[in-house]
Amino acid sequence: MQTQQQGSVLFAGVLVLIATLVIIQLWLLTAALEALLARTYEVLVPATVASIVLFVVNALLLGYVVAFDRKVRSRRRNDSLELL
Repeated sequence: MQTQQQGSVLFAGVLVLIATLVIIQLWLLTAALEALLARTYEVLVPATVASIVLFVVNALLLGYVVAFDRKVRSRRRNDSLELL
């Protein structure tokens, strides 16, 4: 499998994971707001902690994709310089 194909598959997979985690975060926000309006405050802290954890996971996934893209671009640059 070529590096460009690997990058496309990686990007698509990470995009699906990020989208799923964002939907879960939206669900957590909705649950927290409903709990706040119902004055059941014991739900708020776990929902906040879970949302923070999902945010960190999203940030790590995005960082991985950016690092992979940077590596692929530098490899292309080096390959094009070798051809000269």
